[in-house]
Amino acid sequence: MNRPWTLASSVAGAVVVALDGTALTVAQPSLHRELHATFAEVQWTSTAYLVAVASLLVFAGRLGDRYGQRRVFGLGMLGFGAASVGIGLAPGVGWVIGLRAVQGVFGALLQPATLGMLRAAYPADRLASPLAVRTGAIGLAAAAGPLVGGALVTGLGWRAVFFVNVLPALAFGLPALLRPEPGPAPAPTPSARPSLDLPGAALLAVALAGLVYAVTARPVSGAGLALSLLAAALLVRHERRAASPLLPPEVIGSRAVGAALGILVAVSASLFGTLFLATYVLQRRLGLDPFHSALCSLPLAVLMVLSAALCPALLRRCGARLTTAGATALLVLGVLVLSGVTAPVALGCGFALLGAGFGTVMVAATQVIVRRAEVTVAGVAGGLQQTALNVGPAVGVAGATALLAAGAGPALLALAAVAALALPAARALPGPTAITTPRAPAPDDPVPASGPAAR
Repeated sequence: MNRPWTLASSVAGAVVVALDGTALTVAQPSLHRELHATFAEVQWTSTAYLVAVASLLVFAGRLGDRYGQRRVFGLGMLGFGAASVGIGLAPGVGWVIGLRAVQGVFGALLQPATLGMLRAAYPADRLASPLAVRTGAIGLAAAAGPLVGGALVTGLGWRAVFFVNVLPALAFGLPALLRPEPGPAPAPTPSARPSLDLPGAALLAVALAGLVYAVTARPVSGAGLALSLLAAALLVRHERRAASPLLPPEVIGSRAVGAALGILVAVSASLFGTLFLATYVLQRRLGLDPFHSALCSLPLAVLMVLSAALCPALLRRCGARLTTAGATALLVLGVLVLSGVTAPVALGCGFALLGAGFGTVMVAATQVIVRRAEVTVAGVAGGLQQTALNVGPAVGVAGATALLAAGAGPALLALAAVAALALPAARALPGPTAITTPRAPAPDDPVPASGPAAR
């Protein structure tokens, strides 16, 4: 397998999605004016995408496990690019909302595959370095997104933000579909491939879509939460009885994987809730314009890239447990700093602590999730990781919005407490021996599928 090309494809897929999301935020005011949209309709240009992508990530990962990660990645990239063209040509906001949902479907296809391809291309004990490259690229995209989006909107209009996706979609999507799938020959019969478990996929999609819609609605939707809880209960019942469940017990039955997913939800909720509140403080309380506000938060992206690059060495020396706990503590400290300072230098230090903590946690937790999954279920593992990183920010921003009435300071203290929930969970992650030596059966490995605790 061509590892450099696989890594480049994985990075390209992650960067396209990250740039699209951050640049859209800058483009929305112009879209609002040109299409004469209401504020609710503008909000749905984001919500439609979030609901679609979050509800389908795990099922899309299973499709990659069954039909090939490269094939699904290529389809996702080309579909994402085609949907972007449609949005750029949309005559009205209704078309934009509908096509953003379509874009979310293809985004769900490509995101788990970016991790599944890495798991197939690299040995388990060498995954940390390519994951660090991928995370660093996401950090750069997050920093560049507002700048690129602002330049495009100012010079060419909001539609140009979406046309930017076309070239990378073609450059990486077409080769992924045209080149043969690497590795062993495909299973001779469909029955030998991983089961799709369509009922489980439908229930999981309803549960996640209901949750994301509920927390992104203003006010929070009680009906959406109730629907999500009901679908989740039915999903648990179905998965316990299914012969080939959507969520394999060897993935979700691992204590370390469960802890890593919970950590990603907690720290991403804290980070994005904090960024939402920080924008409010910088622009409304301190009177900074969007450009100077972005400059003030630039240390976050810089430290995210640097910390991701250093994380593989930390994992080799300290293991995922200590690395994640230390990085989470840095993130908590960053939120606490931002809750009590207004001077530009102090704010920059707070953002730097956020970036250093989150970049390290993202690499370390993702490495645990993907490394402990066999290649045959790597897509599902990648889908779970991506789901955590979509649900966490939605919950964090919703919580920050609800707490804003109490003041930015108390709200940030609450978000620091949310991130601190990851500290005890880090105890379930492996230590340095588990990272640097070939994997052996561990106490947190899942019990056999027939056992009552398998799910």
